[in-house]
Amino acid sequence: MSGDGLADWARDTLGHAFADLNLLRRALTHSSAAGPSYQRLEFLGDRVLGCVVAAWLYRDHDEPEGRLTARYHGLVEGPACAEVARALGVPDHLVMEKTIRARGLGHGDNVLGDVAEAIVAAVFLDGGFAAAEAFVHRHWGRLLDAGPRLLADPKSRLQEWALERSRHAPMYELVSRDGPDHAPRFRVRAVVRGQEPAEGEGPNKREAEKAAAVAMLARVCPTGPV
Repeated sequence: MSGDGLADWARDTLGHAFADLNLLRRALTHSSAAGPSYQRLEFLGDRVLGCVVAAWLYRDHDEPEGRLTARYHGLVEGPACAEVARALGVPDHLVMEKTIRARGLGHGDNVLGDVAEAIVAAVFLDGGFAAAEAFVHRHWGRLLDAGPRLLADPKSRLQEWALERSRHAPMYELVSRDGPDHAPRFRVRAVVRGQEPAEGEGPNKREAEKAAAVAMLARVCPTGPV
């Protein structure tokens, strides 16, 4: 995309007019492409996003720590960030090596979530904390407004259950990967402190993690929705 086109997208869609457009270009560049990638920006953006969201929740939600923590994780983790990236049209602006793009990685939660964080960092470096805060409020706000929908995912529900009981966030361990490359099967173990691990299977790690979370939820709150 031309510099003018990228600048227009940044101003009209992202809501930030970049003084240094190269920051945005870097935030959109995958490691498979030539030149600096978004990885260092992602590191910074993760921290800036976390600070903004934590302060936002503390100010606007008079709730116990466990509920605040569940809301926080629901807003800053990969699936939420990827949802923001898709709403902004990020996949159309990613710079990736052709074979990597052909494999569909530019539409996956991992890459899009990382890029969303990198864009937060780019806005922060270009305009300062106030600009980054405004950016996060503008584009993550609709997720916060969604309220309980954030906990519709079984991993989010399990996380809320664990954090409300001071058991830390669940961890997911890859147990096995079987099958051919075109039809793999993943088995993942969900681990929550104080509980027996639960396992689940799926065609990718994310679906296997969801299945493991469902299995754990069925055990810890059998009368609730899973």
